[in-house]
Amino acid sequence: MRKVPAVLRQARKAMLGDLDLLKVLQSEINHELFLKPFQENDESKSFGDFVVDWDSTQSQDIVLRRRCESGEEIAVSALLGAEGSNENVKFPREAFMKVGVKKPGLRSILQFDCAATAQIGDGCSFKIHNVNYIPSCDLDSLARKGPSVSFFSALDQTLQEELYKYLEARGVGLSFADSLLLHLHKKEQGQYVDWLHKLQAIVTPSE
Repeated sequence: MRKVPAVLRQARKAMLGDLDLLKVLQSEINHELFLKPFQENDESKSFGDFVVDWDSTQSQDIVLRRRCESGEEIAVSALLGAEGSNENVKFPREAFMKVGVKKPGLRSILQFDCAATAQIGDGCSFKIHNVNYIPSCDLDSLARKGPSVSFFSALDQTLQEELYKYLEARGVGLSFADSLLLHLHKKEQGQYVDWLHKLQAIVTPSE
């Protein structure tokens, strides 16, 4: 979690007698609860027709799935990456996404490696970095041998545009990416506050 090292440095000073550790923790908890940086416009965010398949409070990732009327299945797994250098965006970290598309009756998968990054002001950018076709024969051996990856930027520009439209038609576009960024940042903040509360309970003297 992004702020843990800073809090631990303050905790170390507190244990050395320079600060009151309980006051440090309570101040940080109050700050997070008051600030609520990722609560705005919560009701307007949606994953569309996707349903949450995995979103444990003990993990950093989320998995969403969607089955189209045609029988086509789309799965999206995502988690936050490193914090960026731009402090003027509402979401400081980008989200890395793997999007898998499977046709009905087939085991082969078309896999996209994507990233969502907040922009200054509202909205975000959604980029495809890699695209790869994984035949069914390779799915059983992925744990031992990964398939070769095609770099998206090396593809023909027209094909790149068509692949963006392909994902957009399946519900994975800018709006989806923006909702994902909000959800993952809120999840991380909630985990951080929970961690602070647990640390506070540990260091609070018993009566």
